[in-house]
Amino acid sequence: MLVSIKNASMVSKESVTIPFSKIKFAIAECLKGSGFVANVSKKTEKENMPVLVIELAYTDAGAKVHDIARISKPSRRTYAGTKDLRPFKSGHGMYVLSTPKGILSDKQAKKEQVGGELLFSIW
Repeated sequence: MLVSIKNASMVSKESVTIPFSKIKFAIAECLKGSGFVANVSKKTEKENMPVLVIELAYTDAGAKVHDIARISKPSRRTYAGTKDLRPFKSGHGMYVLSTPKGILSDKQAKKEQVGGELLFSIW
């Protein structure tokens, strides 16, 4: 999902269609709340399989998504507490965390006083 968003933004595509899952939907909603994605919708396509349609956000200067880097991997999980969350790319980027309160951005997690697994960074 992350690589699809990154590649689509590099070639200025309007939207990306990926298979639906609850965690992908939660991540896309988090990105929408932070302004990296314009809109997220769930649609049903062929054979009644649900898909997630993500519309990318752009400015006059270009795409809002410049790069996405995966942090936690199955081979090495990375966790962070609220005190470990620092501004990323001078506040222009963000970390996305999986917390007990759901998928949150670093700013939301700090506000909620909850830490969790660092999924990826985006800028």
